[in-house]
Amino acid sequence: MASKYIDILKKNAMLIVLVLVYLFFTIMTSGQMFQAMNFNALITQNAYVFILATGMLMCMLTGGNIDLSCGSFVCFLGSVGAVMMAVKGMGTGVSIALMLLIGVIYGCVLGFLIAYVNVPPWIATLAGFLAFRGLGTAILSDNSTTGSVSLSNNEGYMALFSGKLFSTPVGQMNMICLIAGIVAAAIVVILNFSTRARKLKKGYEADSLVSVIVKSVLAVAAILLFAYKLALSGGIPVVLVWVVVIILIYSFITSKTTMGRYFYTIGDNAETTRLSGVDTKLIMFLAYLNMAVLTAITTFIVTSRFQAANSTAGTCYEMDAIAACVVGGVSAYGGSGTIFGMVVGATLIGVINLGMSLMGVNADWQKIVKGLVLLAAVVFDILAAKKNATK
Repeated sequence: MASKYIDILKKNAMLIVLVLVYLFFTIMTSGQMFQAMNFNALITQNAYVFILATGMLMCMLTGGNIDLSCGSFVCFLGSVGAVMMAVKGMGTGVSIALMLLIGVIYGCVLGFLIAYVNVPPWIATLAGFLAFRGLGTAILSDNSTTGSVSLSNNEGYMALFSGKLFSTPVGQMNMICLIAGIVAAAIVVILNFSTRARKLKKGYEADSLVSVIVKSVLAVAAILLFAYKLALSGGIPVVLVWVVVIILIYSFITSKTTMGRYFYTIGDNAETTRLSGVDTKLIMFLAYLNMAVLTAITTFIVTSRFQAANSTAGTCYEMDAIAACVVGGVSAYGGSGTIFGMVVGATLIGVINLGMSLMGVNADWQKIVKGLVLLAAVVFDILAAKKNATK
């Protein structure tokens, strides 16, 4: 019985760390972390981490590959979009479509270079990391004397990617938000127990009943707390809807589709996967095309949040995305990792960002702390793999 509880603790180690880190910052900020507006800030300020980390997860599954260019591409694409909408006067819908098209074109070029020309991913994306930052800055400098192009007058764009749904005054209970949280909690419980029942029926290995109950109770508590705090902070942030939809889509892809499983098998053994008839080059191509599309969506959210495009947008975003994946249990060598784990990792990165900001910690020290957390997660992953190999 004791070993079962130990296994449960091991499987949920990062979730426990997340709770402890959150409690630490709550104490250190004299309860500010627990205020309703900071629950809202945790989502709005860190939505980019969740979206980019989802794309980074797909890249890392293929063998520990990463995309170093996504942060700079946010800067470049944001500058292009802002100029189209604010300077050239193009329509919002047309501008969004063109920005997506640019993202797809870049993803195709990047995917082709990596998958079919065999350019190492870190080299190909490092080129983008350098080039797109320069291009974005140059575009903004040519179209603005301040190095920034405002989008605050584009209400349609703002409504699509920022603000709140069913908005109510801060401090007033938003019942729609609360009901949405209750429904979400019920769905999670139903999915947890139905998944276990389905595995047992098919004779697969399944989590123990105790483990499922514990997970469900913790998930319900977290969802209801979040819903309650968001209900007091004015409603459901639009970016939360984007994040949830993207996470659900990729959770389905990675766990329920054949294509999703190919990403894992390539990371485990690319040659064996190729010999079994899988087009491994196509999977690699799709990983980076997918990353570019999600980066484009991130650009919409980031420029909408700041109501402008500027040359510093996207700085270190790629590092936050990689850290979220690794901290969330995605193997640095590929073939292992889940969307849920990534979400835990991204939330932990978000909590660290918000907590240290509320404490007034210098930005340089924030980077040091996140670097140490990333290193600790990698060391933990390596030690766990060695321990499993000796069994």
